[in-house]
Amino acid sequence: MTFETSLELLKFHNIAYTIYAFIIISVVAWFGYNLTRKEKAKSIVRIPFYGYIAFLVAGGVGHHIFTYNTIPWVSEDIMRHHIEPDRTFDIEIADHKFHMPAKMEIKKGEKVFFNAKSDDLTYGFGLFRQDGTMVAQMQVNPGTRNDLLWTFNECGEFDVMSTEYSGPEGNDMTVKKAVVVTGCDGKGEA
Repeated sequence: MTFETSLELLKFHNIAYTIYAFIIISVVAWFGYNLTRKEKAKSIVRIPFYGYIAFLVAGGVGHHIFTYNTIPWVSEDIMRHHIEPDRTFDIEIADHKFHMPAKMEIKKGEKVFFNAKSDDLTYGFGLFRQDGTMVAQMQVNPGTRNDLLWTFNECGEFDVMSTEYSGPEGNDMTVKKAVVVTGCDGKGEA
């Protein structure tokens, strides 16, 4: 199982975490029920309870180990010092404004390096689909290296928004359709 987009991963995690949450709620209910009983729980009852807790811990840790290897951007982020990006975009942020190319045109499958620099405050650099769901984001701190390496596996137009609170003036830090990804189905945009 491999996830190409964050939406596919989110659907998988929604199912997995819903099941996991119901199991945890059942543990709390079981514990609460045993607290209300007049007789004390015998040691034989405690063994299944601690077994249940061990199962939850193993399931939660196992889930994260399993998905670590199926999320493509994790290994890309770990091995990024060996990866040569196809495109690099320099972005400067100051006075609650993005200073970047008017349109960043990318082909599907290209590895893109966003190099962001803040001159005054902490901002965010987030890529969002037209339906408002987030593709990727990073925090942009002044005086530090701030970069994001991303492979675009879906076509479309993406907005750039600040994902960090930088005062009331930062509420409107949005650049509509700043990133355009083409090359799906050999026709251009999806």
